[in-house]
Amino acid sequence: MSTKNIMIVGVGGQGSLLASRILGAAAMESGYDVKVSEVHGMSQRGGSVVTYVRYGESVASPVICEGEADVILSFEKLEAARWLPYLKIGGTIVTALQEINPMPVITGVAAYPDEIIEKIKALGVDIIAEDAQAIAREAGSERASNVALIGLAAHVLGFEPSVLRNAVEACVPAKAKEVNLSAFDAAQKKVG
Repeated sequence: MSTKNIMIVGVGGQGSLLASRILGAAAMESGYDVKVSEVHGMSQRGGSVVTYVRYGESVASPVICEGEADVILSFEKLEAARWLPYLKIGGTIVTALQEINPMPVITGVAAYPDEIIEKIKALGVDIIAEDAQAIAREAGSERASNVALIGLAAHVLGFEPSVLRNAVEACVPAKAKEVNLSAFDAAQKKVG
């Protein structure tokens, strides 16, 4: 198997680090060599955060370069657009529909871009865009939207859904396990 490259992108506080741990656990359970690199932006100030997850028979480096990502999991629409150059030809973006205003929008210097999803689709990119927050809210907590996003992407991540579900169960704290498993299951049914 060639190395699979997954980027998880979002804004600080959205749960991208837990998502990377879940994918890393799924890769290990599947018997792959896995490297996870957590690259923090200004996460404590609501800035961009990116995490790389690479797995395969033998993985030397945790870093994903432009044009190499098989899948970009995005917790926020503008982040999907920001990291688009990293998606390889034939890759897939799975994004939540959430909008979080970056500092230039907050200060009035810029406006949040319109029709981000439509513009990405117009480029011929395979994109799945769903309201992960609503799925998580229906499961019991918006905080599970990161796991809902993994459920939405389950069929493109390269793991058996049961392996991903086991990884969610292993990585999520006990008090939040039930709601996260519900969010994963509901999201997976939505695209499955």
